[in-house]
Amino acid sequence: MTTYTALIVDDEPDIRELLEITLTRMGITTLTAPDVTSARKLLEQNTIHLCLTDMNLPDGNGIELVQWIQKHSPATPVAVITAYGNMDTAIESLKAGAFDFVSKPVELPRLRELVNSALKLSEPKPDAEEAADEPGLLLGKSPEIRKLRNQTRKLARSQAPVFISGESGSGKELVARMIHLQGPRRDGPFIAVNCGAIPSELMESEFFGHKKGSFTGAVENKDGLFRSANGGTLFLDEVADLPLAMQVKLLRAIQEKAVRPVGDTKEVPVDIRVLSATHKNLPGLVQEGSFRQDLFYRINVIELAVPPLRERPDDISLLANHILERIAKEYECEPASLTPSAIERLTSYDFPGNVRELENALERAFTLCDADQIDAEDLHLGNGVQHAASASQIIAEGEAGEGGISVPDGEIDLEGYLEKIERQAIEKALEATRWNKTAAAKRLGISFRALRYRLKKLGME
Repeated sequence: MTTYTALIVDDEPDIRELLEITLTRMGITTLTAPDVTSARKLLEQNTIHLCLTDMNLPDGNGIELVQWIQKHSPATPVAVITAYGNMDTAIESLKAGAFDFVSKPVELPRLRELVNSALKLSEPKPDAEEAADEPGLLLGKSPEIRKLRNQTRKLARSQAPVFISGESGSGKELVARMIHLQGPRRDGPFIAVNCGAIPSELMESEFFGHKKGSFTGAVENKDGLFRSANGGTLFLDEVADLPLAMQVKLLRAIQEKAVRPVGDTKEVPVDIRVLSATHKNLPGLVQEGSFRQDLFYRINVIELAVPPLRERPDDISLLANHILERIAKEYECEPASLTPSAIERLTSYDFPGNVRELENALERAFTLCDADQIDAEDLHLGNGVQHAASASQIIAEGEAGEGGISVPDGEIDLEGYLEKIERQAIEKALEATRWNKTAAAKRLGISFRALRYRLKKLGME
């Protein structure tokens, strides 16, 4: 069993004694120091697994000690004890590299949570941790992606809120997931929510939960996203889409580390790390007044920029082969390879839709190409929508010509409509060939692999 040692730095003997008793009861060996100078000496002479420091010290402050530890012992997590309600100081300490902060008067349950999280950083990493890059879209050897991976590993050691900026499809959620997987909360839940996809009238209930009977339709108690993420990470994607009224409530929940379910009179404490992202210009929205400045500063303690795919063309070939292997494995087909002309086409394209566009192009090419190799003309880069539409039109016209389905009047769900046509076409081909998949694929004018893919995608296997 690992024996941990914690250093407590505070000039008030009563506080030092309280913290020392609490940590000793947790089975942690403690060392204490009344000032920065003696704290540095103890850090140089001992292996310290966690440092708890007050902000105001006789010969300096907690920020200076955080910076010194970052330079001389970066593997040691530091938590800063701040004055009650002083969020500016807390944010300053997080930016300096503190693992987390706790406010006076120190709440012992909150302190124990913090200590347990910090000590997980000192535990040996499981073998599975090596696979933390999966689903693998941060693969690459370019300087940009190497820098991004190093940044995510470093930020994983902190509890500071991180704002992830980047274009649509660049992999912001993957970056958030990697920060979660490589940090002390990896055993807790990772809850991702698209803030733009929640109707404004349901937003408070979705985030904070509700009590049964609190409004029409509330037929049972609901935890909400914050409580569902307790002990883990809450990722707020497209945070710029939050309405102003919800921004106020979100800010309070983050600052107080507590939520009040709709219809309840009591606040419920939550232990979560908040990561957020958007492809929009959030500082610009702050200037316009459509995003609260105080919330922006609270979620943007540290900003992490995800580079667009066009800035790392040397990674495209590696990414493409990884994606094709994943698609083949997912749909239980033989993998397809890229011809040199296909690779050249991919690396010369600027990918306005970034990694998501690369995935879509390869998935489409994988299902439509006749051979086991994908050539440049199979990729249909830049005209994927038109290509998909024309393919759907051919299917629709063919079906309508046989007296099958005619296009309904009025508004329709195009995706669902085309899926229905595709399902019926496959069923007819299978029935006509007595469920011989090879013959059915030939009858449909597609490859056997493409038929396997469609059967899996449509849940028809």
